[in-house]
Amino acid sequence: MSDNVIALSDCLLTERHPTRKIAYHDRQYFHADAFNATVRYWVAQLQTQPFERYALYTEDAYPFTVLLFAMFHAGKQVWIAGNNRPGTAQQLLQHDCQLIGDWNTAQPFDYQLTATDDSNVTLSPLNLAETSLVIFTSGSIGEPKPIEKRLIQFQLEISNLEKQWGSLLNKSEILSTVSHQHIYGLLFRVLWPLAADRCFHSSIYINPETLINNSQDIAACWVASPAHLKRLDQNSPWQGIASLTAVFSSGGVLHEAAKQQITAYTGQQVIEIYGSTETGGIAWRQHEPLWQLFDGLRLNCVDNRWWLHSPYLNTESIALDDQVSLQEDGRFILQGRLDRIVKIEEKRLSLSELERHLIDTPWVADAFTVPLAKSRDVVGAAVALTEAGFEQLKSDGRNAFIKQLRTQLYQWFEPIVLPRKWLFLDDMPLTSQGKINQQLLNTLLNTDNQKFPQVQSVCASPNKVELTLRVPEDLIYFPDHFADYPILPGVVQIKWAEYFGNLFFNLEQPFLTMEVIKFVKPIQPGNELTLMLHWNTATHKLLFNFRSGEVAYSSGRLIYTAKQRDHHETLHHHSCL
Repeated sequence: MSDNVIALSDCLLTERHPTRKIAYHDRQYFHADAFNATVRYWVAQLQTQPFERYALYTEDAYPFTVLLFAMFHAGKQVWIAGNNRPGTAQQLLQHDCQLIGDWNTAQPFDYQLTATDDSNVTLSPLNLAETSLVIFTSGSIGEPKPIEKRLIQFQLEISNLEKQWGSLLNKSEILSTVSHQHIYGLLFRVLWPLAADRCFHSSIYINPETLINNSQDIAACWVASPAHLKRLDQNSPWQGIASLTAVFSSGGVLHEAAKQQITAYTGQQVIEIYGSTETGGIAWRQHEPLWQLFDGLRLNCVDNRWWLHSPYLNTESIALDDQVSLQEDGRFILQGRLDRIVKIEEKRLSLSELERHLIDTPWVADAFTVPLAKSRDVVGAAVALTEAGFEQLKSDGRNAFIKQLRTQLYQWFEPIVLPRKWLFLDDMPLTSQGKINQQLLNTLLNTDNQKFPQVQSVCASPNKVELTLRVPEDLIYFPDHFADYPILPGVVQIKWAEYFGNLFFNLEQPFLTMEVIKFVKPIQPGNELTLMLHWNTATHKLLFNFRSGEVAYSSGRLIYTAKQRDHHETLHHHSCL
């Protein structure tokens, strides 16, 4: 153990450090003696309760820390929830957990942070090898699962972190824009500062400006995530960020452009941490592509699967969910995830679980979800509707129907991870192997809406497809055509027909000519249209028709040469709106 680290087992023994600052909470500092007294108060309260297992969720980190250590010393089992959604609460109740903390109850929870203990409770050192907590998080199979972590695992990791960066941080106070309810925030915001005699700020700062305003006149470190760092812009508080002792980032890969911007404005080189709930910290890097393993960890490859050997584990080794490229010097490059757990704004999300809950509704027959590459992390959902779903969509309208789907998902997921882009289908598109055509769905959900329309729904059969489209107001074609009366150029309408025709019918033969092109009514920003496409394999003609109900906008035929591919992807027909 590092000489500068206090054992987590001894954090409440205040004889050596009675006045050291523990946390800054609710505009005041709480010191070790007050922390000890409040923990002893809660130990006395909890010991009178018959319950053995508690699910802990709090908005602020200091009340969390008080209850966490109180439950440790009271001999209770502690489960840490990733969120306080009703569905999560119900799952934890099914695991025989009692809910404690901020669980959206009508009556706010009273943490008694100024309470003193009159029962003369004596706190003995914790047994690090036997004291544990459970982090309740999404596993690789899609179902949330409990992951047990013993305090000795955290202690070993803290010693490694302090050895690596303790002198850099020195007496910095720890400020954060990430939650303590997940392992990164728990370790970097709460347990490491507590063991290293550093004060942590209890609130999650909602933006860099608020964080910097609360770091005036103190040495401060920022525990961040890529979601916050990539949103920094020229108006961000760069001078304040430059004065920080360090900036840490975890929960996802920080893009190179964001790192370069931060370095250019501040000289700071962000310290990225790679790891997971199951593994703990694995590696770190600072402004370079290669990751460096923490001391005492090693990787080996068996049957094309990488295994981690780490003292932070309950077992000898664990298989990684990522593919890596190990270099000769022991460093490595990350090459993507093997499972379907993704990070959305640094919130861990199981796409499999999200799809399962969509299918559980009476309106959805099948679902496919995917993270989209936008200015912020979002999820797209391609949803094959049941007959009841089509009827609901027709009667309620698109926006109201999406709101109903989101309301159903809201019972299980935080709002930030819910799908923001929706595509409704009569049936899932399949490849010739009978598998979901993920490439097609990815393309439709990731359409560049500055050049192409937003695809809202698809009804398809082998040689016909009907697309419901919305024309975005910010298409690049409108400003010059024309400023006072924007209309979609005819050549763009033909390009759209060709683009979607190739997408659905896999046209490989060269374009030859066009015929009977008619432009009947101008297409303007915000129009909602139906595009009908019909591929005639005998004549090699693609027929297109833009309409809105009975109103025709444009139509025509695109003619291709006779060369044609042997097969194309299959789309099954159901019923169209």
